[in-house]
Amino acid sequence: MPVTKMEIRSRNSYAGGRVFGAAGAYEQLEGVFQFSVDPENRANETIADLELAPRDADGLVRFSSDFRILRPVDSNLGNRRILMDIPNRGKQLAIRNINSGPEQSPETPIDPGNGFLMREGYTIVWCAWQHDVPDVPGMLRVNVPDAVTSDGPISGKIVVTFQLNSPSQVEFLASRNHRPYMASDVLERSAVMTVQEHEDASERIIPRDQWCFALVENGQLVADPSHVYLTTGFEPGKVYQVIYTTTGAPVVGLGMLATRDSAVFLQEASSGEGNPLAGSIDYSYTFGVSQSGRYLRLFLYLGLNFDEQGRKVFDGFIPHVAGGKMGEFNNRFAQPSSQASRSGNSLFPFSDIAQTDPETGITDGLLSRLSARGNLPKVMYTYTPSEYWAGHGSLIHTNLTGSRDLDPPDEVRIYILAGSQHALPSFPAADNDADGYHGQRSFGVVDYRGLLRAALTNLDRWVTTGEAAPPSQYPRIDDGSAVPPEEISEAFEGIPGVKLPNPKRRFTRLDFGPDPRIPTKTPAEIGEVYPHMVSAVDDDANEIAGISMPIITVPLATHAGWNLRHQDIGGGGQVLSTGGASGGTLRGSTIPFAVTRRERESTGDKRLSIEERYASKEQYLQLVKKAAEDLIGRRYLLEEDLEPVIEQASQLYDYMTGQAAETQAAAD
Repeated sequence: MPVTKMEIRSRNSYAGGRVFGAAGAYEQLEGVFQFSVDPENRANETIADLELAPRDADGLVRFSSDFRILRPVDSNLGNRRILMDIPNRGKQLAIRNINSGPEQSPETPIDPGNGFLMREGYTIVWCAWQHDVPDVPGMLRVNVPDAVTSDGPISGKIVVTFQLNSPSQVEFLASRNHRPYMASDVLERSAVMTVQEHEDASERIIPRDQWCFALVENGQLVADPSHVYLTTGFEPGKVYQVIYTTTGAPVVGLGMLATRDSAVFLQEASSGEGNPLAGSIDYSYTFGVSQSGRYLRLFLYLGLNFDEQGRKVFDGFIPHVAGGKMGEFNNRFAQPSSQASRSGNSLFPFSDIAQTDPETGITDGLLSRLSARGNLPKVMYTYTPSEYWAGHGSLIHTNLTGSRDLDPPDEVRIYILAGSQHALPSFPAADNDADGYHGQRSFGVVDYRGLLRAALTNLDRWVTTGEAAPPSQYPRIDDGSAVPPEEISEAFEGIPGVKLPNPKRRFTRLDFGPDPRIPTKTPAEIGEVYPHMVSAVDDDANEIAGISMPIITVPLATHAGWNLRHQDIGGGGQVLSTGGASGGTLRGSTIPFAVTRRERESTGDKRLSIEERYASKEQYLQLVKKAAEDLIGRRYLLEEDLEPVIEQASQLYDYMTGQAAETQAAAD
């Protein structure tokens, strides 16, 4: 078995010994997995540079990974299921997303939120896969060797992309303070820096004598291989690329084997082999958010749901807010946290079923390798409109000319959570955050986490009883609910001061060379643009496709999956992405209705006011309850979420009517 040792370094009572219903109290285990994998085994053949990793005396490649586990103290009270939450940049997100837990820093104890996963009896597992996360307490990292050749360490070109919200003269050569790829030579004359108005704009090369690899210490410029300095300063809103030579190529794809082999070990290994879950697990599911959702798409694409001995790894997958992307998780000089569209994030294929790209002639599908084995897991994609406005969401279910729908395999469901945003919402609504991102509108407030709880419940029922999950819900070409972005502009023109994103995001074909895992063209050659669609909207500019939470079915506002950068952070009018340049954590918009008819008419808003729609708050909440009960009846929402949904709607009603009324009073 590839796991050679599971070293438990701490075991503590969780949440102060709180009892979670029938599952009882939980404990938290932390430690390190030690791995040895066979580079000659066909199950590992899709891992980039594995053949160049150092081997031990047995011809195996060794590495290690941090882990964290929450499990019932009495295993007999658990539900005999693992939920492996794929860490996002070293952090756990399932508790916040599925348990409606609060946002918190990695070093603080995990807040159980509403306790849903624990009440259900799940054993929740985190196993690190990312090699470059920073040294922050509580964050999980995998430790992998570098690939080497007979000539020694590997050198090659790399592209680092960034977009700022405020002026600066010095920038770090890594996303979010992760471990950077150092410049091999700070004086490299062939290194290039470019600047663009936005990522799809033409590039202008900045003369080499205007920038250097350096930082400022005590007012002095000091050469440094992990920073760049620009004499005239970096301008907010613009997109910069630095292309340079680095040395040292970690075998980052080993992180994917850490996920695979730790999951199998926890299901199959005995207590004598050091498995604390021995004999207590029958089923395994995995969940990933954004970056880690894209990671799960790549995991599926690489055919890694079977281990070296042919054992199935996960029974069910929930890649959340991943869209059509995969990511830089298995290529030489990979930057797993990069958000750049012109990177390994954005490569074909996008759909589960195989297609032939008419421009390149390449035929492939996300599930092609696993389909060839004839044993697909159950997969639920849960996405927001933000991934569509990022230019890639619709590619998972349309053909590559945008002319027809592609129906997913029977084992797959696609659920679009209408009107929501990529990032979890906060309440009350705000148009800025602590990281300096400022939107032209208040960010999205649609809390869809009840839909994720229902999705996991339906996935479990589908796997364990064979009862099919509820039908997919996503924009379709054949019924007119999927349209080009331009076609919804008329609905937004009726809202004073609101404009669609300009420019709109797009995906292009990228050529990194014959094997994208080992790029030979850096940066990639840019090819033709892929088509993309978004959901059609109603007269209120709310989306008609997907699963609509009651506050959209019974609206107080227009809810969009996009927002625009404010002029004060540069790039005004571009799509607001709070994860860095291009396609990161897109923010949505909440655009309130006028409270009164008088207010509506004074602004020229074509959307009916709140007072024209609802006789009272009580009537509004009755309609919300009816809409929630409809979702429960169709199994998109759980019964336990009825009252929380009504309470959220009540708070939103008070907020919308109170805030808008105050605005009108000030105007008078």
